[in-house]
Amino acid sequence: MAASQSPSPLEELASAVEGRAWELAVDVVEEGLLDDQLPSLQRLGRLGQLGDMPTFIAELGRELLEPQPERLGIGSALAAQARDHAREREALGFAPREIVTEFLLLRRVLWRFVTARAADLGTDDVLLVERRLNDTVDRLVTECVVAYFDRATSELAHRAHHDQLTGLLHHQAFLGELEMEVERARRYGHGLALVFVDLDNFKAVNDTLGHPEGDRALQRFAAAFRGSLRVFDLAGRMGGDEFAAYLVEIDEETVPRLLDRIHDRIDELVDLGELPTGSSFSAGCATFPDEAPDVDGLFRLADSRLYEAKRARAA
Repeated sequence: MAASQSPSPLEELASAVEGRAWELAVDVVEEGLLDDQLPSLQRLGRLGQLGDMPTFIAELGRELLEPQPERLGIGSALAAQARDHAREREALGFAPREIVTEFLLLRRVLWRFVTARAADLGTDDVLLVERRLNDTVDRLVTECVVAYFDRATSELAHRAHHDQLTGLLHHQAFLGELEMEVERARRYGHGLALVFVDLDNFKAVNDTLGHPEGDRALQRFAAAFRGSLRVFDLAGRMGGDEFAAYLVEIDEETVPRLLDRIHDRIDELVDLGELPTGSSFSAGCATFPDEAPDVDGLFRLADSRLYEAKRARAA
């Protein structure tokens, strides 16, 4: 019987890296804590400090022996895990620089591990390991950086279209969405309603209770307004204490049901002390295509009916 072939030095190294993934991950943490290179690690327990490092190190061991480009290809499980790791680190308060530094420390720890065994490797193997180690860590860093910029870009896009105080679409973004919805309604022959809302006596509330409480009232009303809509309707803040929503696939009861839900929710918030006593709103509505042929017509008619309702309430 032929003797089994002994593993090569490269195979032994790869197996050692994979087998000692947890120990090496601890070394990365200790390196990060040294001289406060990763300040955010100080706030975490040991498992939190390790994060996904043991998994990344085990994958690096496999990559040292048998590189597989698809292992960190776009959409691969490992690439997704690297992005998730970056998002989780950011949620824990890590600065982007710290997330990248963590992987640079990983490279340092692994290279120290490799060089301690360099005598068992030929020169060609050492150069091969160095290249594979650097390539894989670089790809992990790239995925983390992409995750950060994806989130930052998404956040900027959200801020560009949403009111910062209430989280609703701002005036221009709401108009743009309404324009597109009116075109869809015209193309497919379905109805659409625009509801225009204004808080009653908000200036007096703001003057009496101050701007911080006025802002909180706007936030709570906006949440109640948005929460009263159906999932396929959309709300926006038009400015000040004015809000709007468009409702699609409507019947004659759709708007009255919405206004009843909002009134009920406002009464609940007043009873809970989350809105000032006497908080209320006035609303005007217009429908496409029966009452108005376009967005301008919807707003003119809804605005006119809003102030009719406001005058009637004040009378």
